[in-house]
Amino acid sequence: MPATERILEFPGFVDVHVHFRDPGVPEAETTESGLAAARRGGFAAVVAMPNTEPPMDSPSAVAANRRDAGDVRLFSSACITRGRRGVEVADLEALAEAGAAFFTDDGSYVRDQRVLEEAMARACDLNMVVSQHDLAPGLSEAECIRRDLSVCRETGCRFHVQHISTAEGVELVRDAQKEGLPVSAEATPHHILLCRDDIRDNSPNYKMAPPLGTSEDRFEVRKAVKDGILMFATDHAPHPKRLKDCPWEKAANGIVGLETAIPITYAVMVEEEGMDVAAWARAWHEMPLGLLPGGRGIASSLRKTKVAVGAKRAVDASAFASLSRNCPYDGMTFSCWPC
Repeated sequence: MPATERILEFPGFVDVHVHFRDPGVPEAETTESGLAAARRGGFAAVVAMPNTEPPMDSPSAVAANRRDAGDVRLFSSACITRGRRGVEVADLEALAEAGAAFFTDDGSYVRDQRVLEEAMARACDLNMVVSQHDLAPGLSEAECIRRDLSVCRETGCRFHVQHISTAEGVELVRDAQKEGLPVSAEATPHHILLCRDDIRDNSPNYKMAPPLGTSEDRFEVRKAVKDGILMFATDHAPHPKRLKDCPWEKAANGIVGLETAIPITYAVMVEEEGMDVAAWARAWHEMPLGLLPGGRGIASSLRKTKVAVGAKRAVDASAFASLSRNCPYDGMTFSCWPC
């Protein structure tokens, strides 16, 4: 180990928002390659989203996608609605029995309030979390969050906002927590590192959902992380080259993130923003575990996360364990790396 480096050890880091394209698009990512990326990225456990083909809306699919994979544990979220169509609530009770981590339709926002009310009431009875990607055509992030918070208030169900990206959205979550609502939310590495001014050459590697915000949005998301309002999650979204090597308007949303998340969040929040290292680690461990059934009990069974801090290294996307390379960080240097 170089003399400039020191090793830090933490309870196992958990990423509650990853996309493994299995089943569906194995050329982008298989479960095995995704877990390899998680292992290399320093994670002890990950939660896969249910937007597979077919979707994770059956107990058998959830059970098959939930496993221990060596030293990385894989949990599966399950759909709120059948087929992620937003029309009929899935069999949440059976999905919970099969081991679902929480309920989400991920990129398909449940627009029908009556459907969401039923889902959150039933999830509340199960003491399970409902999570939404609060972005939908014709609606702003804040409008979606505001509506969902009203249902949370009505039902008492625990509610989690996925990859928040705007100052107004952050304010709504902050106020909801002050009110005492059972609300949590996550920030991604890309939304705290980048803003829309950083987009270069209209590269689709900067295209994601929600899109990069303004510098003010980024400031407020960072502040909320530092204040303990937001946890971290990668939204690891691998895509094959054919879906990114194309004009912006035709390109798929999302970037890979498992193998760069620890370096980026440490650089931004600890080195730039002065966040306490222990608080930074809690946003990757204690806070994410709070979303999972029996999360606190899981903690002791997870491998430790170790990082080497001090010596700068560059991101080399060509060496990723992930099968995909849709990454805007190639060549950037950071000084905290999993080991």
